Amino acid sequence: MVQHGIRDLRPADLPLPDVGVDDAVLRVEACGICGSDYEQYEGVLPVQYPVIPGHEPVGIIERIGDDASHRWGVQAGDRVAVEALLPCGHCPACVQGAYGHCRGGGGIYGYRPLSLAPGLWGGYATHLYLPAHALVHRMSSDVPAELAVLFNPLGAGFRWAVAMPRLSVGETIVVLGPGQRGLAAVIAAKQAGAGCIIVTGLSRDQRKLDLARTFGADHATDVGRGDLVRTVREITGGRMADVVVDVTSYAVEAVTQAVDVARRGGRIVLAGTKGPKPVPEFLSDRVVTKELTIMGAFGVDWRSYEQGIRTVESRWRELQAMHTHTLPLAEAERGLRLLSGQVEGEEAIHIALIP
Repeated sequence: MVQHGIRDLRPADLPLPDVGVDDAVLRVEACGICGSDYEQYEGVLPVQYPVIPGHEPVGIIERIGDDASHRWGVQAGDRVAVEALLPCGHCPACVQGAYGHCRGGGGIYGYRPLSLAPGLWGGYATHLYLPAHALVHRMSSDVPAELAVLFNPLGAGFRWAVAMPRLSVGETIVVLGPGQRGLAAVIAAKQAGAGCIIVTGLSRDQRKLDLARTFGADHATDVGRGDLVRTVREITGGRMADVVVDVTSYAVEAVTQAVDVARRGGRIVLAGTKGPKPVPEFLSDRVVTKELTIMGAFGVDWRSYEQGIRTVESRWRELQAMHTHTLPLAEAERGLRLLSGQVEGEEAIHIALIP
């Protein structure tokens, strides 16, 4: 499925590339739909058209070169989860171990244009090209493909809610937003030993809030029906939150809410993109006087992907409660509309496309 422009997604046929000693071709089993995919579809995230969307693929190694097989520790027939980022491996960020900050021109799956050979740079396809600098993780074939792609949101949960804010055992964490990454943050925080997990949403998110409780949230609150600051104060006995993670899309008010509910010396992770919208009533002095640490989170690193994959492998039967739709690749556009809440009468949390 190729995106040719804003809200213009069409099927196309592309040739499969030859494989040398240092690369591979993946047969895609499934690709998850991310909220940023919808933003790309709507033109909020700028890309160079035409482009194949999708950066959450799982599949089977179909063909692989000898050097690539040795480097990745996989061979033809193995299932792998593919990281979204394509780091160059040579820039200062990469050689210092911070490949998420790569500026060497590698790019991101789902955003590289078709004009860059061989063009198979997105998961909304039957096949995906794996160049020498791709990052892959072996994954058990026992997990159904539509659930295997949960590795990506779960990886985000472990990095954004645990690793980046250094969540400690017994601490209180507030997760703003009960979508797939909000639920993943709950799962990760619970697994890391958080003492109290509070999740927020709106009245239309009741199913997600209930699911958050199932996954370990101690409190799930509708921010449209009460004062969030008062609620967090009452729950914590006035201490407020050690960690706040914002995974809401477009909701700029969540940024000020994060500052409001964080304790003095607390840590805030901003991971929900807002588009080109300023945050009204944001008072930077509150960050200063409360001595807050605010971090921006854009992607997932190797360790967090591994934690996400191992969690899916061991708990996929339990986690299937957050998977709501499995769609054929040809219905990618419907999947994007489902995830954005544009299909009346249907609610989506996690969606997988199956070629």
